[in-house]
Amino acid sequence: MLISKKEIEVRYAETDQMGVVYHANYLIWMEVGRTALIKDLGFSYAEMEQEGIISPVVDLQIKYKKPLKYGDTALVHTWIEEYNGFKVGYGYKIFTPAGEVAVEAVSTHVCVKKDSFKPIQFRKHYPEWHRAYEEAKK
Repeated sequence: MLISKKEIEVRYAETDQMGVVYHANYLIWMEVGRTALIKDLGFSYAEMEQEGIISPVVDLQIKYKKPLKYGDTALVHTWIEEYNGFKVGYGYKIFTPAGEVAVEAVSTHVCVKKDSFKPIQFRKHYPEWHRAYEEAKK
């Protein structure tokens, strides 16, 4: 199983009135992690979008465990939790500077044509990605 790792410095603008990272910002960091994982596998999500294919989130499960604060450096781990050739579930753990789990999550995605939102079979349209996902999944 391939685990992509990405450090993110918590910016002041990402915190709320309580001084901790606002919950929605973790979704952005998960996207950063996903993009890094795809790049680590040798592919580019941006290139897929240029071909008219997008990958919307169809489900999201997230557990907030420990707060991160301004000035902290978060470490985002991302991997392929599940994959069936059509849907992909990306797993995430976001760690505090002390190595504690701040967030655990899984986001599930499908690929669709950008102009119609008609689903495509990922394994047929992107056989190289399919092979890489099969090899890298949990």
